Amino acid sequence: MSVGATRRDLVLGSGALAFAAALPRPARAEGARSAHGLSSFGELKYGPDFHNFDYVNPMAPKGGRFSTQLVQTFGNQALDTFDTLNPYVFRGNGAAGINFTFDSLMVRALDEPDALYGLVARAVEISADGLTYRFTLRPQARFHDGSRLTARDVAFSLNILKEKGHPTIAQVIRDLAEATPEGDETLVLRFAAGRSRDLPLIVAQLPIFSAQFFEGRDFEAQTLKPLLGSGPYQVGRIDIGRFIELERVPDYWAADLPVMVGQNNFDQLRYEYFRDRQVAFEAFKGGAYSYRQEFTSRIWATGYDFPALREGRVKRETLPDASPSAIQGWFFNTRREMFKDARIREAIGLCFDFPWTNRTAMFGAYSRTVSFFQKTDLMATGKPSAEELALLEPFSGKVPAEVFGEAWTPPVPDGSGQDRALLARAVALLKEAGCMRDGGVVRLPGGQPIEFEFLDTDSVWEPIVQPFIRNLGLIGIKARQRAVDAAQYQARVRDFDFDIVVRNSSGDATPGPELREAYGSRSTTIQGSNNLAGIADPVVDALLDRIAGAESRASLTIACRALDRVLRVGRYWIPMWYSPEYRIAAWDMFGRPATLPTYGLGVPALWWYDADKARRIGRG
Repeated sequence: MSVGATRRDLVLGSGALAFAAALPRPARAEGARSAHGLSSFGELKYGPDFHNFDYVNPMAPKGGRFSTQLVQTFGNQALDTFDTLNPYVFRGNGAAGINFTFDSLMVRALDEPDALYGLVARAVEISADGLTYRFTLRPQARFHDGSRLTARDVAFSLNILKEKGHPTIAQVIRDLAEATPEGDETLVLRFAAGRSRDLPLIVAQLPIFSAQFFEGRDFEAQTLKPLLGSGPYQVGRIDIGRFIELERVPDYWAADLPVMVGQNNFDQLRYEYFRDRQVAFEAFKGGAYSYRQEFTSRIWATGYDFPALREGRVKRETLPDASPSAIQGWFFNTRREMFKDARIREAIGLCFDFPWTNRTAMFGAYSRTVSFFQKTDLMATGKPSAEELALLEPFSGKVPAEVFGEAWTPPVPDGSGQDRALLARAVALLKEAGCMRDGGVVRLPGGQPIEFEFLDTDSVWEPIVQPFIRNLGLIGIKARQRAVDAAQYQARVRDFDFDIVVRNSSGDATPGPELREAYGSRSTTIQGSNNLAGIADPVVDALLDRIAGAESRASLTIACRALDRVLRVGRYWIPMWYSPEYRIAAWDMFGRPATLPTYGLGVPALWWYDADKARRIGRG
């Protein structure tokens, strides 16, 4: 899950701003260094005079429309509806594409693990102790109404996000101690001692709001009034819960900057919303939207045989996915008494037969996920290395002994759908945990029956969950599946009002403080946080601190592998699956760069409308 955010300011009067702008520029602090970009470990591919990113087409034409569905959420967004144009707060369900309406201090290079280069900021000066960052802003930066974007707006944005932003933002940036404007073009950020390594990078990517726009407005309110931004697009037509259109800003102030050349090529972006996956697919077949990334293996295997595809008007293809795998699984809510014991959680997980499910319900399209850092070198394998042991041994006696053995992976069922050996192992684990069989029911040591609910919003899970539920019934556990509407689902997940829920979170080549929000003790009780499992373990917290403060990629790798071992033996989830490739389909009227970036498809920012192709398929 991606992050974006904004903040509140101190509301200086115009006289105070004018006085600040007239002050002499302070001399560079001793030991400070200047940079045109930032990265976790100081590695930058592009020099200060680069013209464009290597993976873009700098001559990409402008024009046309790109339409799709929302496939990845952040903040308060839901996949199948929206009722507010502010996704950066807790209330409501945020609309898709709003991130394209805002600029940030810096933007990510998609062919580097974590490097950022200047957008609103043209340079940054970093103090010797790494606690003060002085950003120099571009004087030409403008909001959509023509007003100037200044350091006051950036300071306002960061402060309001820290105070009132969505918990997934506010908690990550809590060690931003101060954001202060010094005139129009200088922003000073001060961070708390002990701040995480990547916090400045996270802050530099947060959205910038207009301080003046929010004067007299409630930042946290649900609203269908577009927020004033400065990005390459602005909100056009909307139909609540059905679609949102974004219009390209023709005089976008940053269009010719190196970090924007060859990007934001469509005149219009449109996001369609559907309550049902099959209905959404039928709409794509009929041309209601033009680009689809396919996540349903059944549809990919059996559905792509329709006239437009046979005639060549729709193209489908698989592309290699070299980016870190998303972390997908059923997460136990360990706040529930029945899930307090890891042996009970493991017993439940043993009832899921992945090979059988993959073969019978998913056409063999997936590989089993085993790690919280799947498809990266951060993933623990085999026994701990000497460096990992140096981190883990101080916690001997505080973590299960198996942490020091082979990295735990789910046992491989025999693929029959009901592996008797694993079901017997599940029964033995329940007995070890003090559970008792009472007729056809297994009871906790306190006498309560073990029964729970799989919560979701989509019937697509039925062929996967129902066989799982049948296996659970064989060992005396009563489970059921409940699908609710998007609004109810969002509310229940935010309030941790669930037993087991599916979560798919984006992987990262350079993880940092965002892991605290997903696995750290402090986030366990924060409504709306990503710590769905309710993990509250001081050992995990200590390893999260090591990750957040790692000073080299080697030390980061060791700390992540150690954390992976501890989380995996905790049995906090039932890992699902991943695909090593992208599955995409599109009406044949687009162009894209010859070489896609390593970390993502770059859709829609890097693609463009091809008028000749569109005419050939009758959509010109």
